[in-house]
Amino acid sequence: MIHASAQIGHNVTFGENVVIEENVVIGNNVTIGHNVIIKKDTRIGDFVQIGELTVLGKPTSSNKKMARKPGKTLDPLVIADHVTIGCNSVIYRHVKLESGVFVGDLTSIREKVTVGEDSIVGRNAIVETNTRIGKRVTIQTGCYITADMIIEDEVFIGPCVSSSNDKYMGMGNFKHQGPVIKRGAKIGNNATLLPAVTIGENAIVGAGSVITKDVPANKTVVGNPGRIKE
Repeated sequence: MIHASAQIGHNVTFGENVVIEENVVIGNNVTIGHNVIIKKDTRIGDFVQIGELTVLGKPTSSNKKMARKPGKTLDPLVIADHVTIGCNSVIYRHVKLESGVFVGDLTSIREKVTVGEDSIVGRNAIVETNTRIGKRVTIQTGCYITADMIIEDEVFIGPCVSSSNDKYMGMGNFKHQGPVIKRGAKIGNNATLLPAVTIGENAIVGAGSVITKDVPANKTVVGNPGRIKE
């Protein structure tokens, strides 16, 4: 089903059972897999590939217990040229995927997120709200990227890395702030980054480390809690 108000470019390929809602704009040479749902107002550039069973431009929802209510008015999802989105992914409104981004299968990207040019968000990764991901970043399989996080350009994040943004776990006495990962830093498999820590430029966090305080630039940190390796 394609809404009458949708604008469809040239050479667009549709799978079966595709739903395109009102005011969607799709560029040229786009491939859309079976059972894809593209919610209203979404903007899609040229040469984009969208895998089967994916939902694009999903609106937010909440319940009365949630401490942070999503905004009632959110900008559309914007997908730039040459983006690839895998199967079974869910990408919310008010997300911008810049040119050349790759999003793996089973990935969730929440509202108010920007992913910079040529970055990779790996399979089964979760990116929470209000997070900025730079250019040429690699986020590998199964990572949890918390809300309110900043990831600068050319960062590498290994599989199953976890991050957090609430030091006192829901008590309401800590301003939500996720980790800041500076340009060129590398985070090893299964590392845990606690709220508000800064990982300096070109620093290395060893696999399985638990980072409780800032990591200086160009240093390697290992262990639980993380200690500088001399």
